Amino acid sequence: MGNGSLGALQRYADIYAVDGVVLSHLHVDHFIDLCSYYVALQYRPEGPADSIPVWGPTDTASRLATAYGLGANTEISGLDVRQIQRNLTLGPFRITTAPMRHPVEARAIRVEAGGHSITYSGDTGPTARLTELASGSDLALFEASFLSRHDNPPDLHLTGGQAARIAADAGCRSLLLTHLVPWNDQREVLAEAQQIYPAAQLASPGMTVEL
Repeated sequence: MGNGSLGALQRYADIYAVDGVVLSHLHVDHFIDLCSYYVALQYRPEGPADSIPVWGPTDTASRLATAYGLGANTEISGLDVRQIQRNLTLGPFRITTAPMRHPVEARAIRVEAGGHSITYSGDTGPTARLTELASGSDLALFEASFLSRHDNPPDLHLTGGQAARIAADAGCRSLLLTHLVPWNDQREVLAEAQQIYPAAQLASPGMTVEL
């Protein structure tokens, strides 16, 4: 639910049919469109929509209220904010999360249903916890914000090569690189990954992946 995601979501789904939201962490590029979602849920002409659960880190409710310009202790109507857990169930989906290495509380998220699975890294530095969580996933949706030739700070993001190594070690059946930053050449990010995981691909808007 980062910036721009709510608009994109409307191309593929009815936003009033969403059953829940799970946040990886509270950097604004991963949650800020919940503010727009709040408006859409609360102020439609026919009246407020049903409340939906939002699972997130410890201070999700206060961060969301502050971001919208309300007091930190103000309840955001329509969004039932809950503490994220190791294991969640939402309809047919079994959701497993694990803490990652990032400056704020952050989790990777594995979603399973119908015998298939996706593991989303969120933002993280290299960690064995991601390898464990992603084990055997049909799709590894891993961030690749860094290039290995740069002097990168620790415990922040992955390079394409690091993402590929984790996906390979985890036995993931496919790898899609995301969270690509504009100051890096994406071809170089992909090339780093493909040295280890030849079938790696870059995420792109509107991309569809069949598991």
